[in-house]
Amino acid sequence: MAGSIENRLSELGIELPKVAKPLANYLPFVVTGNLVFVSGQLPMWDGELMLTGKLGDNIQLTDGQTAARYCGLNLSPRLKKLAMVTSDRVTAAIKLGGFVNSTADFTEQAKVINGASELMFEIFENKGKHARSAVSCPSLPLGSSVEIDGVFEFNKRLVIGEFKGSELITCFKLDGNIIEILENI
Repeated sequence: MAGSIENRLSELGIELPKVAKPLANYLPFVVTGNLVFVSGQLPMWDGELMLTGKLGDNIQLTDGQTAARYCGLNLSPRLKKLAMVTSDRVTAAIKLGGFVNSTADFTEQAKVINGASELMFEIFENKGKHARSAVSCPSLPLGSSVEIDGVFEFNKRLVIGEFKGSELITCFKLDGNIIEILENI
């Protein structure tokens, strides 16, 4: 798939939320080698938590899947912000970790996390297929219904960020020994 992430999202009619700041003392993502580990994302839209509660109690399966999709949408701007990349630089979605705020007798966590998995395939096509976990949690931050983190692989031409605390302030592109400042944020 050639072209930018933005072009692919536009083709699909998918809009991304604004990048939310971390809720605590952690980095939004970490780059090691050509892997990007994206911190857990809640089902937020422009700073507003879209779904709170427990699956198996006050949240239905389809609503949980929608919440997981929102979490996946929040992974994507992290990649975009980090990489400012064309989607052909994403070589694979490696793994999603799905956490579902659910009752002890709720057993469809995997179906809930399908909301995010299907989104990764929509955006990255075959490169969006990934390993995954889907686990039950007695609670999640802010009472969220779902939280998802991810690991993604980029080709050797990586873009990395400079941070002030947990906020990304500058992006750099590494291509061999050449470092180019892409954007001051």
